[in-house]
Amino acid sequence: MAEYPVITDDAALDAAVSVLASGEGPLAVDVERASGFRYSQRAYLVQIFRREAGVFLLDPPALSHFPALQEVLGTEEWVLHAASQDLPSLRELGLEPQQIFDTELAARLLGRDRVGLGAVVEDTLGITLAKAHSAADWSTRPLPPSWLEYAALDVLHLVDVRDILAAELVEQHKTEAAAQEFRAVLERPVKAPRADPWRRLSGLHSLRGRRSLAIARELWTAREELAIAQDVAPGRLVPDRSLIAAIAADPETKRALSGLKEFNGRASRSELDRWWAAFERGRTMTELPPDRVPSDTLPPPRAWADRNPGADARLKAARPLVEARAAELNMPTENLLTPELLRRLAWDPPASVDATSIAQALAAAGARPWQVHETAQVIAEAFVGSVQETVSPPETSS
Repeated sequence: MAEYPVITDDAALDAAVSVLASGEGPLAVDVERASGFRYSQRAYLVQIFRREAGVFLLDPPALSHFPALQEVLGTEEWVLHAASQDLPSLRELGLEPQQIFDTELAARLLGRDRVGLGAVVEDTLGITLAKAHSAADWSTRPLPPSWLEYAALDVLHLVDVRDILAAELVEQHKTEAAAQEFRAVLERPVKAPRADPWRRLSGLHSLRGRRSLAIARELWTAREELAIAQDVAPGRLVPDRSLIAAIAADPETKRALSGLKEFNGRASRSELDRWWAAFERGRTMTELPPDRVPSDTLPPPRAWADRNPGADARLKAARPLVEARAAELNMPTENLLTPELLRRLAWDPPASVDATSIAQALAAAGARPWQVHETAQVIAEAFVGSVQETVSPPETSS
């Protein structure tokens, strides 16, 4: 087993930066988090590889500054796999690429059936990567040698994969499309916080009454505060199903809550006072949450025939044509145009249904220029055809 030491002090980081600066070509970058174990999405390990420099493993919690690393790496192309997952954690460290190559996204655009990192490395290089530690708790210290080898291998071959995929993009005339997609990942705005995040409690739909919702909100808030304070994933303190079961059971006393076998989790008893206080707040508050909140979510397409027949006809006409175009381009339909964008366009089309207006609507909704080029005319023709079919009088037999 190869040894991969971890950089845990600023002097060693400065030395690594000097070596990386002398390397050649793009940099492969990956991040290991502790999702499912910790509340935060911070990076607990950053892996970097560059030709003529080698692999470097960085321990972010132990390091105090990254400006020198950003200065050296910032202007180079970074190769990442599923970049949208790693960029937020890197940005927390002040590490921000100006240009990326996303090997997962490239694989999707090329129509590859398997796009996970291990599959892409195997399909392009014939090298099999063990994925035994992909769901590990990377906040563990010290990190076991087998984990460090796994982490290093995630970047060791990534630049070679990038070169093969880049050549295939040229062969399939998709280089510009890929560049636009990579840029969109970099420039994607941060999502605004949800207005009522507690409504994402799994099983919330099973509760009845606004009072139950008030208790759910208070329990969720109490758990969230504890999770942040301890940097522990909320579900590891008390799972959603336990909160919902406790609300449904409607215990009359703190002792009754403690006696519920369905109310479990590592903090269900040690923080019993916290949970009971949340119950009491929810039961006594006068301002109750509404049963439902306004949403711009569209109804499910199966209900469109009754609620919006025109939209139903447009969607049914356009969807198979967009799918056919994606097949011609050898890529998944969702990468050519997201189903949600097509549904919204079918539900509320521009006043003038032609290729130009459809193109403008697609661009305003966030479609990239290459997507607009490939789909606007197809969608416009489908929408126009659906209207003609709807208004055409039925044929009569002579």
